[in-house]
Amino acid sequence: MLSLNNVKSTAWSRKTSKRVGRWNGSWKWTFCGRGMNGQNSRSGGGTAAWFEWGQTPLFRRMPKLKGFSNAMFTKEYNIVNLSDLEVLSSKWITEVNKEVLLANRIIRDKNLEVKLLAKGELKAKLTVVVDRASASAKEAVEKAWGKIETK
Repeated sequence: MLSLNNVKSTAWSRKTSKRVGRWNGSWKWTFCGRGMNGQNSRSGGGTAAWFEWGQTPLFRRMPKLKGFSNAMFTKEYNIVNLSDLEVLSSKWITEVNKEVLLANRIIRDKNLEVKLLAKGELKAKLTVVVDRASASAKEAVEKAWGKIETK
């Protein structure tokens, strides 16, 4: 059973430091293992932890960015414009969804959500199924007597 009177420390936990510079009685005297001259042989010598020996330091390699960046939480979308839907309507496609857009190579990444924007003009009556749509894009689809469904 473990109690305070039989607790022992491990063999390596209380290692004493090497005594250097204690004259001729020790093997480490005169220069104490630091070499003869130079920056590191003197007390307080050495370099800062960030010093990179002539290489351009990290703080100078970094760009001068100011302000707050919330890039970690930005959401990426496959962008589809009304002009792209007009091209599909010329191919006699009446219902547009993610699979149709992938098959016609309007979007490339099947893992991203699809967002409809109002760039261009839509004249055909289409049923559009997308994840997101801008207000002006919804208005343009409904103006062309189409129907838009967002998830």
